[in-house]
Amino acid sequence: MSTPACRIAAVQMVSGPDVEANLAEAGRLIAEAAAAGARLVALPEYFPLISGDETAKVRIREDEGGGMIQSFLREMASAHKVWLVGGSCPMAASTPDKVRNSTLVFDDEGRRVARYDKIHLFGFRKGEEYYDESATIEPGDDVVSFEGPCGQVGLSICYDLRFPELFRAMGTVDLIVLPAAFTYTTGKAHWELLLRARAVENQCYVLASAQGGRHPSGRRTFGDSMIIDPWGEVIARLPEGPGVVVADLDPARIADVRASLPALKHRKIG
Repeated sequence: MSTPACRIAAVQMVSGPDVEANLAEAGRLIAEAAAAGARLVALPEYFPLISGDETAKVRIREDEGGGMIQSFLREMASAHKVWLVGGSCPMAASTPDKVRNSTLVFDDEGRRVARYDKIHLFGFRKGEEYYDESATIEPGDDVVSFEGPCGQVGLSICYDLRFPELFRAMGTVDLIVLPAAFTYTTGKAHWELLLRARAVENQCYVLASAQGGRHPSGRRTFGDSMIIDPWGEVIARLPEGPGVVVADLDPARIADVRASLPALKHRKIG
Protein backbone atom coordinates (compact mmCIF):
# COMPACT_ATOMS: atom_id res chain seq x y z
CA MET A 1 0.00 0.00 0.00
CA SER A 2 1.40 3.42 -0.94
CA THR A 3 1.93 6.06 1.73
CA PRO A 4 -0.74 8.77 1.49
CA ALA A 5 0.06 12.36 0.66
CA CYS A 6 0.51 14.81 3.53
CA ARG A 7 -0.71 18.39 3.27
CA ILE A 8 1.78 21.08 4.29
CA ALA A 9 1.43 24.85 4.60
CA ALA A 10 3.65 27.92 4.65
CA VAL A 11 2.41 31.01 6.47
CA GLN A 12 3.51 34.38 5.09
CA MET A 13 3.42 37.47 7.30
CA VAL A 14 4.42 41.13 7.40
CA SER A 15 5.30 41.34 11.09
CA GLY A 16 5.68 44.61 12.99
CA PRO A 17 6.92 45.77 16.41
CA ASP A 18 3.82 44.70 18.42
CA VAL A 19 4.36 41.12 19.61
CA GLU A 20 0.76 40.52 20.67
CA ALA A 21 -0.56 41.75 17.33
CA ASN A 22 1.88 39.53 15.47
CA LEU A 23 0.86 36.49 17.51
CA ALA A 24 -2.80 37.22 16.82
CA GLU A 25 -2.11 37.42 13.08
CA ALA A 26 -0.06 34.22 13.19
CA GLY A 27 -2.90 32.50 15.02
CA ARG A 28 -5.38 33.58 12.37
CA LEU A 29 -3.20 32.22 9.58
CA ILE A 30 -2.45 28.95 11.40
CA ALA A 31 -6.21 28.43 11.74
CA GLU A 32 -6.60 29.10 8.01
CA ALA A 33 -3.92 26.53 7.17
CA ALA A 34 -5.48 23.96 9.49
CA ALA A 35 -8.91 24.53 7.94
CA ALA A 36 -7.34 23.82 4.54
CA GLY A 37 -6.28 20.40 5.83
CA ALA A 38 -2.61 21.04 6.58
CA ARG A 39 -0.94 18.61 8.97
CA LEU A 40 2.33 20.54 9.17
CA VAL A 41 2.39 24.36 9.22
CA ALA A 42 5.48 26.60 9.12
CA LEU A 43 5.62 30.24 10.26
CA PRO A 44 8.18 32.73 8.90
CA GLU A 45 11.42 33.87 10.49
CA TYR A 46 10.97 36.62 13.10
CA PHE A 47 7.21 36.05 13.10
CA PRO A 48 6.78 37.50 16.64
CA LEU A 49 8.68 40.73 15.96
CA ILE A 50 10.26 42.83 13.23
CA SER A 51 11.36 46.21 14.54
CA GLY A 52 13.51 49.08 13.35
CA ASP A 53 15.43 48.55 16.60
CA GLU A 54 17.48 45.38 16.17
CA THR A 55 17.98 45.10 19.95
CA ALA A 56 14.21 44.83 20.52
CA LYS A 57 14.35 41.06 20.04
CA VAL A 58 16.89 40.80 22.87
CA ARG A 59 14.38 42.34 25.26
CA ILE A 60 11.74 39.70 24.47
CA ARG A 61 14.04 36.67 24.42
CA GLU A 62 12.78 33.61 26.26
CA ASP A 63 14.38 30.90 28.33
CA GLU A 64 14.01 27.30 27.23
CA GLY A 65 10.52 26.01 27.98
CA GLY A 66 8.87 29.24 29.12
CA GLY A 67 7.50 32.52 27.82
CA MET A 68 4.59 33.96 25.87
CA ILE A 69 5.86 32.99 22.41
CA GLN A 70 6.52 29.36 23.30
CA SER A 71 3.17 29.11 25.06
CA PHE A 72 1.48 30.50 21.95
CA LEU A 73 3.13 27.91 19.69
CA ARG A 74 2.29 25.07 22.05
CA GLU A 75 -1.34 26.13 22.31
CA MET A 76 -1.79 26.68 18.56
CA ALA A 77 -0.34 23.27 17.70
CA SER A 78 -2.58 21.52 20.21
CA ALA A 79 -5.73 23.52 19.46
CA HIS A 80 -5.52 23.06 15.68
CA LYS A 81 -4.03 19.55 15.76
CA VAL A 82 -1.12 20.48 13.50
CA TRP A 83 2.63 20.03 13.67
CA LEU A 84 3.82 23.61 14.00
CA VAL A 85 7.25 24.78 12.87
CA GLY A 86 7.55 28.03 14.79
CA GLY A 87 9.41 30.17 12.26
CA SER A 88 12.06 31.66 14.49
CA CYS A 89 11.89 32.89 18.06
CA PRO A 90 14.39 34.92 20.11
CA MET A 91 15.77 32.53 22.71
CA ALA A 92 18.26 33.17 25.51
CA ALA A 93 21.93 33.19 24.51
CA SER A 94 25.12 32.84 26.55
CA THR A 95 25.47 36.63 26.76
CA PRO A 96 22.79 39.12 27.86
CA ASP A 97 23.02 41.29 24.74
CA LYS A 98 22.25 38.58 22.16
CA VAL A 99 19.68 35.92 21.29
CA ARG A 100 19.63 32.54 19.64
CA ASN A 101 17.45 32.73 16.52
CA SER A 102 15.63 29.45 17.03
CA THR A 103 13.08 27.33 15.21
CA LEU A 104 10.92 25.44 17.69
CA VAL A 105 8.75 22.55 16.52
CA PHE A 106 5.64 21.35 18.34
CA ASP A 107 3.65 18.23 17.47
CA ASP A 108 -0.13 18.08 17.19
CA GLU A 109 -0.48 17.54 20.93
CA GLY A 110 1.60 20.57 21.79
CA ARG A 111 4.80 18.74 22.72
CA ARG A 112 8.12 20.34 21.78
CA VAL A 113 9.86 17.82 19.51
CA ALA A 114 12.75 19.77 17.95
CA ARG A 115 14.78 22.96 18.18
CA TYR A 116 17.17 24.39 15.61
CA ASP A 117 19.36 27.43 16.30
CA LYS A 118 20.31 29.34 13.14
CA ILE A 119 23.92 28.55 12.25
CA HIS A 120 24.73 31.03 9.47
CA LEU A 121 24.28 34.71 10.35
CA PHE A 122 23.42 37.17 7.60
CA GLY A 123 25.71 40.04 6.72
CA PHE A 124 25.13 42.37 3.77
CA ARG A 125 26.14 45.85 2.68
CA LYS A 126 25.11 47.63 -0.51
CA GLY A 127 24.89 51.40 -0.51
CA GLU A 128 22.71 52.47 2.41
CA GLU A 129 21.38 48.94 2.93
CA TYR A 130 23.22 47.19 5.75
CA TYR A 131 22.61 44.10 7.90
CA ASP A 132 24.77 42.36 10.51
CA GLU A 133 22.94 39.64 12.42
CA SER A 134 26.05 38.77 14.41
CA ALA A 135 25.63 42.04 16.37
CA THR A 136 22.55 40.66 18.15
CA ILE A 137 22.49 36.92 17.41
CA GLU A 138 24.63 34.07 18.72
CA PRO A 139 25.00 31.28 16.13
CA GLY A 140 23.98 27.69 16.71
CA ASP A 141 26.13 24.64 16.06
CA ASP A 142 23.92 21.64 15.44
CA VAL A 143 22.26 20.28 12.29
CA VAL A 144 18.70 19.24 13.16
CA SER A 145 16.05 17.05 11.58
CA PHE A 146 13.03 15.28 13.04
CA GLU A 147 10.50 12.62 12.11
CA GLY A 148 7.17 14.32 11.45
CA PRO A 149 3.81 13.46 9.90
CA CYS A 150 5.28 13.89 6.41
CA GLY A 151 8.48 11.91 6.92
CA GLN A 152 11.94 13.16 7.85
CA VAL A 153 12.11 16.96 8.07
CA GLY A 154 15.29 19.06 8.00
CA LEU A 155 15.34 22.49 9.65
CA SER A 156 17.03 25.64 8.38
CA ILE A 157 16.53 29.42 8.57
CA CYS A 158 16.87 32.11 5.88
CA TYR A 159 20.60 32.75 5.21
CA ASP A 160 21.28 29.01 5.73
CA LEU A 161 19.83 28.63 2.22
CA ARG A 162 23.17 29.73 0.74
CA PHE A 163 25.14 26.88 2.34
CA PRO A 164 24.34 23.56 0.60
CA GLU A 165 26.67 21.63 2.90
CA LEU A 166 24.18 22.18 5.74
CA PHE A 167 21.45 20.37 3.83
CA ARG A 168 23.78 17.51 2.85
CA ALA A 169 24.62 17.10 6.54
CA MET A 170 20.93 16.45 7.29
CA GLY A 171 21.15 13.10 5.50
CA THR A 172 18.21 11.90 3.46
CA VAL A 173 15.13 14.00 4.19
CA ASP A 174 11.64 14.15 2.69
CA LEU A 175 11.10 17.82 3.45
CA ILE A 176 13.27 20.87 4.09
CA VAL A 177 11.59 23.72 5.97
CA LEU A 178 13.09 27.19 5.63
CA PRO A 179 11.47 30.12 7.47
CA ALA A 180 12.90 33.39 6.16
CA ALA A 181 12.88 37.18 6.16
CA PHE A 182 14.88 37.66 2.94
CA THR A 183 15.70 41.20 1.97
CA TYR A 184 14.04 42.42 -1.21
CA THR A 185 17.42 42.99 -2.86
CA THR A 186 18.81 39.50 -2.29
CA GLY A 187 15.45 37.79 -2.64
CA LYS A 188 14.80 39.22 -6.06
CA ALA A 189 18.18 37.94 -7.20
CA HIS A 190 18.47 34.52 -5.57
CA TRP A 191 15.46 33.34 -3.52
CA GLU A 192 13.68 31.08 -5.99
CA LEU A 193 16.92 29.99 -7.64
CA LEU A 194 18.43 28.72 -4.39
CA LEU A 195 15.23 27.13 -3.07
CA ARG A 196 14.75 25.14 -6.25
CA ALA A 197 18.40 24.11 -6.20
CA ARG A 198 18.07 22.74 -2.67
CA ALA A 199 14.99 20.73 -3.72
CA VAL A 200 16.76 19.32 -6.79
CA GLU A 201 20.01 18.53 -4.97
CA ASN A 202 18.31 16.74 -2.12
CA GLN A 203 15.42 15.28 -4.15
CA CYS A 204 12.90 16.37 -1.55
CA TYR A 205 10.13 18.89 -1.02
CA VAL A 206 11.04 22.38 0.18
CA LEU A 207 8.62 24.49 2.25
CA ALA A 208 9.70 28.14 2.47
CA SER A 209 7.66 30.44 4.74
CA ALA A 210 8.64 34.08 4.41
CA GLN A 211 8.08 37.58 5.61
CA GLY A 212 6.70 39.39 2.58
CA GLY A 213 5.99 43.08 2.30
CA ARG A 214 6.63 46.57 3.64
CA HIS A 215 7.00 46.53 7.44
CA PRO A 216 6.12 49.40 9.81
CA SER A 217 9.87 50.00 10.31
CA GLY A 218 10.21 50.70 6.58
CA ARG A 219 12.05 47.46 5.91
CA ARG A 220 10.91 45.54 2.83
CA THR A 221 11.09 41.76 2.76
CA PHE A 222 10.85 39.74 -0.41
CA GLY A 223 8.12 37.22 0.42
CA ASP A 224 7.27 34.69 -2.30
CA SER A 225 6.58 31.87 0.15
CA MET A 226 6.51 28.66 -1.81
CA ILE A 227 6.37 24.88 -1.87
CA ILE A 228 8.67 23.07 -4.30
CA ASP A 229 8.62 19.40 -5.29
CA PRO A 230 11.66 17.08 -5.59
CA TRP A 231 12.03 17.82 -9.32
CA GLY A 232 12.39 21.52 -8.58
CA GLU A 233 8.90 22.51 -9.70
CA VAL A 234 7.15 25.27 -7.76
CA ILE A 235 3.73 23.84 -6.93
CA ALA A 236 2.36 26.68 -4.79
CA ARG A 237 3.42 30.24 -3.99
CA LEU A 238 2.30 33.59 -2.59
CA PRO A 239 4.26 36.58 -3.95
CA GLU A 240 3.52 39.18 -1.27
CA GLY A 241 1.37 40.02 1.73
CA PRO A 242 -0.03 37.90 4.55
CA GLY A 243 -1.57 34.56 3.65
CA VAL A 244 -1.15 30.80 3.45
CA VAL A 245 0.41 28.55 0.82
CA VAL A 246 -0.83 24.94 0.80
CA ALA A 247 0.19 21.83 -1.17
CA ASP A 248 0.44 18.07 -0.77
CA LEU A 249 3.72 16.31 -0.08
CA ASP A 250 3.46 13.07 -2.05
CA PRO A 251 5.86 10.29 -0.96
CA ALA A 252 5.30 8.57 -4.31
CA ARG A 253 6.63 11.66 -6.08
CA ILE A 254 9.82 11.54 -3.99
CA ALA A 255 10.24 7.82 -4.67
CA ASP A 256 9.70 8.28 -8.41
CA VAL A 257 12.28 11.08 -8.70
CA ARG A 258 14.86 9.15 -6.71
CA ALA A 259 14.25 5.96 -8.68
CA SER A 260 14.53 7.58 -12.10
CA LEU A 261 17.57 9.70 -11.19
CA PRO A 262 19.35 8.08 -8.21
CA ALA A 263 21.70 11.00 -7.64
CA LEU A 264 21.72 10.58 -3.87
CA LYS A 265 23.09 7.05 -4.31
CA HIS A 266 25.67 8.29 -6.83
CA ARG A 267 27.34 10.66 -4.37
CA LYS A 268 31.11 10.21 -4.04
CA ILE A 269 32.06 12.98 -1.62
CA GLY A 270 30.71 13.52 1.90
